[in-house]
Amino acid sequence: MAGGGDGAQHDIRAYGLGMMQVMSEISAIAVITAKPGSAEKVGAALSDLAVATHAEEGCLHYSLHHGLQDPNVFVTIEKWRSMPDLDAHLASSHLKAALAAAGELMAVEPLIIPAESMGIGVDGKGAF
Repeated sequence: MAGGGDGAQHDIRAYGLGMMQVMSEISAIAVITAKPGSAEKVGAALSDLAVATHAEEGCLHYSLHHGLQDPNVFVTIEKWRSMPDLDAHLASSHLKAALAAAGELMAVEPLIIPAESMGIGVDGKGAF
């Protein structure tokens, strides 16, 4: 993976994936933090990633957001058909390319959190 400014390798393994069961439709949230002054370049790499990700067969939703209080923070909100589809995304060439483009510009490792909706609420407001 792409190296960070501190010489560390960026490891894109998602938190807790080894303990998760394969299930249908899962959500994932990723938090990517750019170094100060690097948000524009990181945002461009993430925008390219979003376009390529939309073409993935297992991608049901993938939206890119930037922080209002901290413009160096980016968040992806994702929904995948299955855990294997998320795994395929994490191994994809376009994700690797985005990390290579943004690697030196990231302040910290990307945080990726796969999750399962608890489905609380009414009429789709509590489930995604």
